[in-house]
Amino acid sequence: MRQIAVIGSGGPIPGEVRAMAEELGRAIARAGAALITGGRGGVMEAACKGAKEAGGLTIGILPGPGRDEANPYVDIAIATGMGDARNVVNVRSADAVIAVHGGAGTLSEIGLALKAGRRVIALEPSGGVAGLLAGMEIGGMRVIPARSVEEAIELALGEGVGSG
Repeated sequence: MRQIAVIGSGGPIPGEVRAMAEELGRAIARAGAALITGGRGGVMEAACKGAKEAGGLTIGILPGPGRDEANPYVDIAIATGMGDARNVVNVRSADAVIAVHGGAGTLSEIGLALKAGRRVIALEPSGGVAGLLAGMEIGGMRVIPARSVEEAIELALGEGVGSG
């Protein structure tokens, strides 16, 4: 089973970003892939909600020592007790990483994913760090821009034009 990580803002997010993240979760589930997130709120919760609505499997890699911090849409909660260091587990467990909105934590995950050789797709219309870095080359590795959820999924699965 393919595993796709969705990374992004953990706090309150605008309604249009929430809708994009939910649709992304649904699309990942429809593609038959498992969804990996940081397991908490914001983009992570919205993506998990969408995946669950479409019958998908959701995995939350949590920063704290307990599974109780997981959002209600997480099927498999992995409590790491690692704080932000759990970002390494998130991106290394994924075949591809899709960034939605985001701030400093998302920025660190993008860097870690690129360093690990993962395909990183930035959902450009979501704004935040994803919008800022979409298309940027960092150390010879490119953050692949996606203009829609559909394009992001195609690129994550390696089916889109320019997906390298």
